[in-house]
Amino acid sequence: MPKRKRDASSLQETACVLCHQECAKPNSCGRILGICWMLAHEFCLIFANILFAETPSGREALDITHDDLTRKLKKANRKQCFVCGERGAAITCAESGCDRSFHLPCAVGGECITQFFGEHRSFCWEHRPQQAAVTAPAEDTNCAICLKSVGERASFSTLVCPACTHTWFHRGCIQLEALNAGTTPFQCPGCGNSTLFRKEMSTLGIHIPDRRPAREENDVDASHLLQRHHRCDAFKCFHPEGRDQAEEEG
Repeated sequence: MPKRKRDASSLQETACVLCHQECAKPNSCGRILGICWMLAHEFCLIFANILFAETPSGREALDITHDDLTRKLKKANRKQCFVCGERGAAITCAESGCDRSFHLPCAVGGECITQFFGEHRSFCWEHRPQQAAVTAPAEDTNCAICLKSVGERASFSTLVCPACTHTWFHRGCIQLEALNAGTTPFQCPGCGNSTLFRKEMSTLGIHIPDRRPAREENDVDASHLLQRHHRCDAFKCFHPEGRDQAEEEG
């Protein structure tokens, strides 16, 4: 029995109704959401063109009815994933005239690209965007992140910085860098370029999370951060006049 069928049957109600997996990869499939009477991954929904709507509060909400969702699921169940061979492939290549479909967790295995921005377009291995004017890496070139060989040519798994054109890295390595960027900017690990680098990596399917400042995400009033601290909170205060006293300087 194929692995996908084993996973779906064992997970049953906890699996995504689109990709049939529960914990494919949170960073690539997103949160698992309860919609109507079903569960689905956030990005599985988006790449299947089941869109989100912006509410007045700034939050996202599913803009789809139960009947529309059921109709889209029936349509997806008629499509076969060209990577794993199973049905339920809700994502179709954006190239005009191409009818290749796939599940989101199958994208990397099939060398497909899903773009996590704008219209969230997807492309099969034949029609995916390629890096322009890229020459083969020099002999014995290593990944700038894991320091292992990148091979002898550019490929789906091997990318180069479009700015300096000599910093090479594996797709998996640069994807981890993007997910772990946090407070530091996501940039080329070699030359440090950010603008051109981010644009190129996004086009090539690297997921770069849109992180807002923590106080913005948590709706916390940070005005108290600008206030001067007036009392010593150390376990043992060494000022001879007590915790409420301060030096004139320092």
